[in-house]
Amino acid sequence: MEYDLEKVAEDSARGGFFLISGTALSTVIMAASSILIGRFLGPELYGQYTLILVVPQLLLLFTDLGINQGVIKFTASLRSKGEISRIPRIIKYGLIIRASAGIAIFTINYALADLFASILLQRPDLAFYVRLASTSIIFQVIYTTATSAFVGLDKTEYNALTTNIQATAKAIISIALVLLGFSIAGAIIGYVAGYVIASLIGVSILFFLMHKNRGKQSINSLSDDLKILMSYGAPLYISVLLSGFIPIYQNIVLAIFTTDADIGNYKAATNFIALMSILTVPITTTLLPAFSKITSSTNQKIKEFYKIANKYTAMIIIPLTLLIIIFSKEIVEIIYGSTFQSASIFLAIYCLLYFSVGIGYLVLPSLYNGLGQTKTTLKMSLITFLVLAVLSPPLTKTYSVPGLILAFIAASTTGTTYGLYHAVRNLKIELNMKTQLKIYLNSAISSIPPLLILNLTQLPKILNVALGGLLYLFTYLTLTPLTKTVTLPELKQTITITQKIPSLETIAKPIITYQQRLLQIKQAKPKI
Repeated sequence: MEYDLEKVAEDSARGGFFLISGTALSTVIMAASSILIGRFLGPELYGQYTLILVVPQLLLLFTDLGINQGVIKFTASLRSKGEISRIPRIIKYGLIIRASAGIAIFTINYALADLFASILLQRPDLAFYVRLASTSIIFQVIYTTATSAFVGLDKTEYNALTTNIQATAKAIISIALVLLGFSIAGAIIGYVAGYVIASLIGVSILFFLMHKNRGKQSINSLSDDLKILMSYGAPLYISVLLSGFIPIYQNIVLAIFTTDADIGNYKAATNFIALMSILTVPITTTLLPAFSKITSSTNQKIKEFYKIANKYTAMIIIPLTLLIIIFSKEIVEIIYGSTFQSASIFLAIYCLLYFSVGIGYLVLPSLYNGLGQTKTTLKMSLITFLVLAVLSPPLTKTYSVPGLILAFIAASTTGTTYGLYHAVRNLKIELNMKTQLKIYLNSAISSIPPLLILNLTQLPKILNVALGGLLYLFTYLTLTPLTKTVTLPELKQTITITQKIPSLETIAKPIITYQQRLLQIKQAKPKI
């Protein structure tokens, strides 16, 4: 059974819609709770809260084993091949392996909390809080494995539900406990409780789905399925360790070379980067099963789908990146006030990372993981990590937080460049440079109206952001068809896909209709 590109695109659109809507809501909840916690704790205590979570987040990386992405890939690919009976066992083994690893890592974190606080954080007085946060590890591994299974099963609505349960529980409990006077301890307890509640609900839903759709017993042995998961996951495990260690390493470098206030400002800036994750996480998550479904297809189909995926990823991410950069100062002041003085600068610099989406920053890992070429993903992660490890200490020591961010951008771009080189050379992937250039130019030109508003008006900050954002969006949506960045056949295909997702159709229909009219007018205009 071979999926055609239209079916793959339809599944990706449906999955992406639920993931984006779910991620958007959970991100708003998480951002709001982080902002409130930051305000209630202040920059110094908020910086300490950020550092406390470094240890469990670091150790959590050792529980992955590449299982989550393996569950997504093989659940999706087995469904496309009609081998439904093997899916429950793949998911069950994934849960068991990760839960076992989670218990082991929790034990290590709890027992060595004093050592970690003294050596890694350079703050031995935070040991109690590190020990308290360690409980989250067990439940976080169960939660993330369950949500990965939902993606592979094309049941992303349950992924969205579970994600929002986790965010809501964390927000309510954390804020309540901080307000009751529990300070950092209250914030950490809320952090742990969110994963406890979400993991229990997620696993309950997952077991119901597996029991409901259980087919005949698979003839494949236990060792066969375990071997498939582990052989696929081994390179990804190392890749996840390297990639996941990056923010932990950054926090360690910050702890050595900067102040708690700098860390608080940096954390405040990265909270706004969560706005990007509303789109970037669903894109990368849905593209993994999409590429998994076309693994057995011709190389031409893989090339075509990659070109489509990279184009539309850039069309979404590039304009959003510029919009956040333009209004970085206003956004930070509206949300955090004047206390976090450096956060807007850090935010603007950090956003520069997303300009590399045009060369595959978000799409290439999903391509390689979906095709089973996890060793290439590992090489990309290794290159990124090595460049970051070399550049971060001297740049942070010299330029403080901006130096750290620039080191990360340089490292990520280097890793992505290698991935693109490998794709062009070995998979014959082609970049449509003309279309990519149009996307960048359209985004840049669309920046003119909001910049004029910022510099020529005296409106309140929130009105500047709202009006400027609407003008930017209108200009960009107008330029896209006028420059033929999108075509009539592409818009017609988009209509066909969105019609099968009523909620998405309601949002997309006015935009598509407007762009169709512009293209029709442009085509009807006589050439001179």
